[in-house]
Amino acid sequence: MSGAEQVVPVAGMPCWINLMVSDLVAARAFYAAVLGWEFRRSSLGDQFVVASAYGLPVAGIGERRPGLAPASEWTPYFAVSDADVTAARIQERGATLAVGPIPLGRGRAGLAADPDGATFGFWEGPALTWAPGGESAPARLDLQTRDVFDAARFYGEVFGWAEEASIDVTYRHQHVVVERDGRPALSLRGGGAARAEQPQLRPRWLVNFPVDDVERAVSAAIGAGATRPQLAATSWAPKGFSRTLQSPDGGLFTLSHRGATVGSGSTD
Repeated sequence: MSGAEQVVPVAGMPCWINLMVSDLVAARAFYAAVLGWEFRRSSLGDQFVVASAYGLPVAGIGERRPGLAPASEWTPYFAVSDADVTAARIQERGATLAVGPIPLGRGRAGLAADPDGATFGFWEGPALTWAPGGESAPARLDLQTRDVFDAARFYGEVFGWAEEASIDVTYRHQHVVVERDGRPALSLRGGGAARAEQPQLRPRWLVNFPVDDVERAVSAAIGAGATRPQLAATSWAPKGFSRTLQSPDGGLFTLSHRGATVGSGSTD
C-alpha cells in the first residue's frame, strides 16, 4: 500500500499531526535539513503541504493567515467514528471546542483544547496510511500535563479507549502509556503548569520523531536556527536518550533514536 492511499484509522488513536507556521518556505527548509523530509502539495491548496519520509506521509504543515498570532505548535489529530459525538463529549467534560466539526476533504475535522489547555484535533473519515511507531510517522506522542490521571480520564472518555479491544492503557509510575496491539502510541506525563510564564512549560502535546543519529540531527537543527528550551522537570525520554528542540518558528518537538521504546529517562 502506498503512502498516498487512504484507510479508515482506528478510532481513538492518533491519525495525523499538523503544524501551522508563519513562513511555509522557511519551515520546509528547516525540517528538510533536520529530518530529511520531502514535500508535496496537498488538496488544501498552495499554503498547505504534506511532508514525507521514505516516500511515506509524515505530517502536514500549513501557513497561517496574516494577523493570526498563535505560536507554532505541533497538533495531534485523533481518529473518531462520529465527530459530533466527540465534540459533545469534549464540551461536556469542561474542555474547549475551538473549531468544528467542519467538512474537510473526504472527512470532518475539529480542533479543541483539553481542560488544562493542551491543543488537539479530531478527525472523522478516511486518512493517509499513518500510525505512531510506523516507518515514517512519529515514534509516539507525549502529553505534558498538570495531572496525568485526570488527563487519562479525559482523553479515555472522549475517545472511547475502553471501547476498542486493540487499545491498552497502562498506568505506570507517574505516567500513563497507551498502546495499540502492543505498540506504544502515546504517553501522558505530569509536570505541566497551566500558569507557567514560559509557554514550553505549560500543558501541551509533544511529537517525538525517530532519527538514526540524534546528535547529528540536533547539530543540523541548531545550525538551522533551532534552540534547546527549558522543559518541565518531569519531562521524560525513551530508553537511550532524546533531545527536545524548538524550531525558529517556535514549534517544540523531540528527537530520539529510531527503534527506541517507551521507558524512563531524561531530556535536555
